[in-house]
Amino acid sequence: MQHRISAGVLALRDQKILLVRHFRPGVHDFWAGPGGGAERAEELWQTAEREAFEETGLRVTARSMAYIDELVDDWGRIVKFWFLADYVSGEIDVSANPAEGESITEAGWFSRENLPQDHVFPEILRDRFWDDLKTGFSSPVKLPLRQSIF
Repeated sequence: MQHRISAGVLALRDQKILLVRHFRPGVHDFWAGPGGGAERAEELWQTAEREAFEETGLRVTARSMAYIDELVDDWGRIVKFWFLADYVSGEIDVSANPAEGESITEAGWFSRENLPQDHVFPEILRDRFWDDLKTGFSSPVKLPLRQSIF
């Protein structure tokens, strides 16, 4: 079984969260916080910040780990570390992503009431995240292991 360690951001600006759309016709269509695989000896928070910039052109600052997410599928197992992050600078631009075969087609800022109708990852962005945000994250929350759907 293969394993992948990745990190992503749950970046906030004016009570809205940053999401990117991964779209491949007939393969997948979902929205998620920017993120991807850790490289070399990169710290996880650095991975999260780098991926946000590569996928959106925005600079964000990771502040604390919010969730530890585990997914399993036919490929293997992915462990993703989600960091709360704050917007620092830049305008959304999904055209400059250096990752080969990336399927990001758009990005945007979304309020809780304005989330895309399509699949949103992690799913807790539809409900629990906003409650956790109000009460604070005293320590990272481990999400249940689940089957990846993409």
